[in-house]
Amino acid sequence: MRVVVLSDAQAVGLRAAAMVAALVRRRPRAVLGLAAGATPLAAYADLVRRHGEGLDFSAVTVFGLDEYLGLSPDHPASCHLTLRRHLIEKVDIAPVRAHLLDGTHAGDLTEYCAAHEHAIQAAGGLDLQILGLGVNGHIGFNEPGCSLGGPCHVVGLRASTRATNAPIFPPPEEVPRAALSMGVGTILAARRALLLVTGPAKADALARAVEGPVTAMLPASALQMHADAVVLADEAAAAGLRLRADYDAEVAALADLPGMAGHFGLAE
Repeated sequence: MRVVVLSDAQAVGLRAAAMVAALVRRRPRAVLGLAAGATPLAAYADLVRRHGEGLDFSAVTVFGLDEYLGLSPDHPASCHLTLRRHLIEKVDIAPVRAHLLDGTHAGDLTEYCAAHEHAIQAAGGLDLQILGLGVNGHIGFNEPGCSLGGPCHVVGLRASTRATNAPIFPPPEEVPRAALSMGVGTILAARRALLLVTGPAKADALARAVEGPVTAMLPASALQMHADAVVLADEAAAAGLRLRADYDAEVAALADLPGMAGHFGLAE
């Protein structure tokens, strides 16, 4: 993983948006995987701004990363509604190109997950997967102990995940106990993975994901095996990185080389 440390959460969002925008300009028919947590919202807001200035999403295809089981697409806490309201509807992505998971699907969930996986493959695979990081090291809803090579699947949510997400569910509503998620294998198959991490609560998980062993008990650590994974972290989230100076030095050494500015989101 290449690690880029930025000043704050807003800077993380702006840099992520610059990287997505560069991809869309270079590849107008890009296929994006979208995370729906709080961390990517600043990036989505800046992409909406860029769309207003002419960034064209009309041929872009998007896939939802995950969804709570039991939540309707219009539930305020659903990933479906978050992605629609904060990005998809605001940049005019055609409904036929927006493949979001439905937490109320009534059929066989294993078959439904397989269909989501097949749709990604039929679209040519993910050019870029945007990710957040859970406090327990999850990416998507791939919880500790998951398969590091698995496809889209049904997952039971850990207590730590449910506790973290409880504030977005008004009392007395409980956080769902299960979800649908792209698998770690699906994420690793994306041509680029972009992990956005902000805030002190994520510092321990980030340090273990980047500098610890690859282990299913910390699913984000699997990104160490990805050929093109970039971490954008703010200062608070990067506080536990032992090799922080090395990451800064790498960016400084590489960013001015031919073609590398775009890799780090420094070229518009």
